[in-house]
Amino acid sequence: MRCPFCNGFNDQVLDTRQMDDVSVIRRRRECLDCNKRYTTYERLEETSLMVVKSDQRREPFNRQKIREGIVRACEKRPISSDAIEKIVNEIEFELQDYVMEVPSKIIGEKVLRKLGDMDLIAYIRFSSVYHQFDTIDTFIEELKKLKKERLRKLPKPSQARMQNTG
Repeated sequence: MRCPFCNGFNDQVLDTRQMDDVSVIRRRRECLDCNKRYTTYERLEETSLMVVKSDQRREPFNRQKIREGIVRACEKRPISSDAIEKIVNEIEFELQDYVMEVPSKIIGEKVLRKLGDMDLIAYIRFSSVYHQFDTIDTFIEELKKLKKERLRKLPKPSQARMQNTG
């Protein structure tokens, strides 16, 4: 590893930690030439995964594009950049199951699922762009579906009482 301070190649790893995301390793290093310390992050080498768009065009996978979409959806929401990075890392990790190509629809659904678990407003923002709602009625239908799904996940009153008593 080249030192960012003196460009020397002689360094020593002082500490290695796996990040929350299993595909990223953080290493704290010390240059043996200038004795300065710096941090590096290692991630799995990206394969040449192609994303198949809805019109059947193909383009190289771009994690930055996913990140930008999520950042836009989370604008002015109480969501840290670390939380956003974690979502992007998780999605990238999940996409390793695909060998050559992945439909863009799969990526969009993964983003929606992660945002839905984290922040409903961000979910709605992303969903409105992803689903390309052309009328207010289709947007309202999506909101009703989301509300119904949320209510289904809540414990029934009888289950809540049983949990509170024991």
